[in-house]
Amino acid sequence: MSLRPWRDIARRTSRQIMVGNVPVGGDAPVTVQTMTNTPTSDPRATINQIRRCEEAGADIIRVSCPDVESTAALKQIVRASRVPIVADIHFHYKRALEAADAGAACLRINPGNIGSSERVAEVVRAAKANGCAIRIGVNAGSLERDLLEKYGEPCPEALVESALDHIKLLQDHDFHEYKVAVKASDVFLAVSAYMGLAEAVDCPLHLGITEAGGLIGGTVKSAIGIGNLLWAGIGDTIRVSLSAEPEEEVRVGFEILKALGIRNRGVRVVSCPSCARQGFDVIRTVQALEERLQHIRTPMSLSVLGCVVNGPGEARETDIGITGGGQGKHMVYLSGVTDHHVQDADMIEHIVKLVEAKAAEIEAGTSQAAA
Repeated sequence: MSLRPWRDIARRTSRQIMVGNVPVGGDAPVTVQTMTNTPTSDPRATINQIRRCEEAGADIIRVSCPDVESTAALKQIVRASRVPIVADIHFHYKRALEAADAGAACLRINPGNIGSSERVAEVVRAAKANGCAIRIGVNAGSLERDLLEKYGEPCPEALVESALDHIKLLQDHDFHEYKVAVKASDVFLAVSAYMGLAEAVDCPLHLGITEAGGLIGGTVKSAIGIGNLLWAGIGDTIRVSLSAEPEEEVRVGFEILKALGIRNRGVRVVSCPSCARQGFDVIRTVQALEERLQHIRTPMSLSVLGCVVNGPGEARETDIGITGGGQGKHMVYLSGVTDHHVQDADMIEHIVKLVEAKAAEIEAGTSQAAA
């Protein structure tokens, strides 16, 4: 029996596919994706943005390929990227053929939009020949006309039926290395559609609340929608769609996974909202620490509490903790135990060094255990 059964998530069983060298589905970790917003035809700008996303922890990165100039640049982009690249294709099936030949690990298409059965067959042949997966991307904003006429509006049943129709086109050509998304900007619609699809298919599911909004609003909507599904055990890869830089999407994606205990990367910060009892400026301190600690990839926890009301209790549950005290003198906790004091002026630099040292210690212990 689990020590804390109220934290357990029973994950939906799905087939596993490979997106390049990254497994998606089955018992593989839930992966975090994003999408570049630079012109793909500009490989230097796109590679620079990919590098920032890689540093933030992206497992898979998608680039749009709307024209031949983009697919022409794709080979250089794929070669430079450390993570698998998904080529986003919509209506031009030749772009899919070019992207597969250029080394894309996955093609994002809707087979029904590609054209005739022979064109779908061509794309499938190219995908098979190049070891490409395919991601079917159903979106409430671009449902097929016949489904809108049948159901009257975008609804969960319409999204699921669209996904099943696209899946059948691939299966009719004996292609099974696919994952599916049924996205909507409406959280209720998206969650309901994913729950219906999860019962109907065994393929991996790509989660997202599309067109979620800006950094704050979009983060809230995505956390509610994606978090709801992940908590129910549904979802194998996620993309947080924000009107923000793609590396921010990656950070938010990992924060959602960290909050659910699904994946841990970097420093998990426990901090208070601050009040008049605070012994230091909690808000500015947390902002500075989050910025300074972005380079830490080792999973660990840090508590930053302004006073002694909840500070000691939270500090006992984290790797490193700091609790505000009087006269600019604050208590530092290591592995849940009171250890020493630090002065206000030295606090941020001191905590950064402690976190870096703890990360090195954890990594060394992991390396020794592996040996």
